[in-house]
Amino acid sequence: MDLEPNNPPEPVERDIVTFGIAIAAIILLVGTAGAVVPKSLAVLFGNGEQPDPLLVNAMLLNIALIIFGWRRHRELTLEIAERRRAEEQARVLATTDPLTHCLNRCSMVDATNAVRAQAAIRGDTVAYCMIDLDNFKQINDMHGHACGDAVLVMLTERLHASLPRESRLARLGGDEFAFVTSYPLGQGERIDDLIIRLFEQIAMPFQLRERTIELTMSVGVASDHDADSGIGMVTDAAELMHRADIALYHAKKEGKNRFFWFENSMENEIRFRNQLETGIRRGLAQGEFVPYYEQQVDLESGTLVGFEMLARWRSPQLGLISPDIFVPIAEEIGLIAELSDQLIEQALSDAREWDDSLTLSINISPIQLRDPWFAQRLLKKLVAANFPPQRLEVEITESCLHENISLVRSIITSLRNQGVKISLDDFGIGYSSLEQLRDLPFDRIKIDRSFVSELREPGRRSNVVEAIIALARGLDLPLTAEGVEDEDILDALKSMGRLKAQGYFYGYPEDAEGVRARLRSAGKLNPLAPVISAQPDENQSMVRVARP
Repeated sequence: MDLEPNNPPEPVERDIVTFGIAIAAIILLVGTAGAVVPKSLAVLFGNGEQPDPLLVNAMLLNIALIIFGWRRHRELTLEIAERRRAEEQARVLATTDPLTHCLNRCSMVDATNAVRAQAAIRGDTVAYCMIDLDNFKQINDMHGHACGDAVLVMLTERLHASLPRESRLARLGGDEFAFVTSYPLGQGERIDDLIIRLFEQIAMPFQLRERTIELTMSVGVASDHDADSGIGMVTDAAELMHRADIALYHAKKEGKNRFFWFENSMENEIRFRNQLETGIRRGLAQGEFVPYYEQQVDLESGTLVGFEMLARWRSPQLGLISPDIFVPIAEEIGLIAELSDQLIEQALSDAREWDDSLTLSINISPIQLRDPWFAQRLLKKLVAANFPPQRLEVEITESCLHENISLVRSIITSLRNQGVKISLDDFGIGYSSLEQLRDLPFDRIKIDRSFVSELREPGRRSNVVEAIIALARGLDLPLTAEGVEDEDILDALKSMGRLKAQGYFYGYPEDAEGVRARLRSAGKLNPLAPVISAQPDENQSMVRVARP
């Protein structure tokens, strides 16, 4: 039965009815026993009259009532003790984490306010530190949740041993912890030293019965006073936690295994990211993502041989945004596959207009290659667009080769069996081995622009580029050089052999209408392709949106 907060149940200590019955029974017993017991004793010794039966029955009833009252009192005592134990257990469960026995998220608010109040009395300030273990999910996935729980318990013990006595430690959930501690105003370096000691403790391997686990962590720190020791805008524990969470996010974004103090610019960055997330979701629904195309040219003859598709976002609010801004966010929020599907479908439709000698190159995210049905879905798109697979080239990065090499090999093989070409993109910046290059059926290697740019100075030769070219020759793999931006780079590459090149030297990436006009003037539009109405050109220049 639900009870209203303002109408709590009466405590069992107040069972006045039972108490009154017991007192009345004792009084009546005294009265009846005074009349019954002497006559009963006289009858027992053979020299008296029988006691009144009504008085005898009344005495027995009083005895029964006294026994009932005593038993009820004992039951009440046990019930009170049990209820107090249950209330204490409920309080513990409501305020502490059952695994690590430190505070939980709910009780951390009150604990933070208590520490702040004590610090204010001493004239100190407080630091709220939020801790998140890096890649902890992999431990649970690889070794099981029992192993992960054991690590969390050991971690809590190390944190308790390293933190000041007046600190309060909480497990907020999963692998996320927080602690609040006070320190003298203007001496934030004390917190820096404390966190560094915590990093040293976490860096020590966690020795379990059957295995050794190594961990790193990221930390975000917020104070309720600003850098010049004035009173900041923090008015409650919730705001302090929010700021520490923003600083933690910044530490994660900057590469993990580090800590940052909260700054106002971080909150602006979070707002900007949320704006981008909302914009990406809206843009997908409204078709704001469009393919742009960068020319690929035969280095020796200067002939146009194809285009690489590049993603652009025509945002009504932010302008034309380059993929290095929105692609990482789309990957994090799980929309990269939907985004890529839209762009590929549009690119295949655009490329149907081109001359049959021109190829289309598309980039594939490592996340997409985790899908075992990726090859089948891509081939289905080719069939739907009536696009020859021999004109399509799929570019994958070296990072894809280290997540699930067997799955990647299966996808590559399925695509090549249907005629699709496979290129290894950004070669040289990852960790591809010669064995992978020999065993995986690549059709082309692309030299990363960071190495090609070294050829900009006249007379300078890049040992890395020359080594890659020699390697490709040995493996009988054609090459594409990215980032050809001036004539000096072009001349240096020409002296190294026959290559395919792309870069701003040949022109900036263009949208479908720009490519259509270029090919029309060169006589390289497919006369049998259906006519596609041109979309209006809004003359938006490509901008790289700077974060606040």
